[in-house]
Formats: sequence, C-alpha cells, structure tokens
Amino acid sequence: MNPRRNSTLWASFGHAFRGVFYALRTQRNFRIHFAAILVVVTVGLWLGITPLAWALLTLTIGGVLALEMLNTALEVFVDLVEPEYHPLAKRIKDLMAGAVLVAAIAAVIIAVLVFVPHAVGS
Repeated sequence: MNPRRNSTLWASFGHAFRGVFYALRTQRNFRIHFAAILVVVTVGLWLGITPLAWALLTLTIGGVLALEMLNTALEVFVDLVEPEYHPLAKRIKDLMAGAVLVAAIAAVIIAVLVFVPHAVGS
C-alpha cells in the first residue's frame, strides 16, 4: 500500500478535520466567515426561514468556506513552490482572494434575498 494514501476512511476524515481546524486556527478570514455563519444561523432560526431557504444558505455557506480553504491551500502551495516574491505568485494569490471575495459578496446577496422577505413578512 502506498504510505501516502489514507489507510482507512476514518483516517481520511481525520485529515479533513485537521484541515478545517488548521484554517480556523491560522486564517483570520476563515474565522470571520465562521462568525458570519453564527449570525446567519441565529437570524435564520429567529426568523423561522423555510427548509428551502436553509438549503440555499447551507450551499452558500459551504461554498464560501470551501473556497476560503482552497485559497489557503493555494497560498501554501505557491509559497512552497516560490518562497521569494514573484509577480506571478502574487497574481495567483490575488486571483484566488478575488474568487473568495466574489463568493462572499454573492453570499451576502443571497442572505439579503432570504432574510428580507421573512423579516418584512414577520
């Protein structure tokens, strides 16, 4: 068996959770997104949003967090490959950060579209 491969399904989950905890521990923006999730869930519970709205918010939250983690992974990889400043390395990092920004803006728009009708209808 290849020693670089996961030996069990549980080991795979362990690696995945270590990645999430690494992001929480080391990435300020990931913690900011996580705090925003707590606000979104609290408001969603308070407003009593529909299961479909929860599904939409869950997909949005998952997408933003996953993209933030991909951003972190790409930054680590770029630093591994090119430890010194390089304009192309900077461009890669800027593009990935821009992708997270676009997803976060879309998430805010989705939250407004979900919450405002519920808040006005209350």
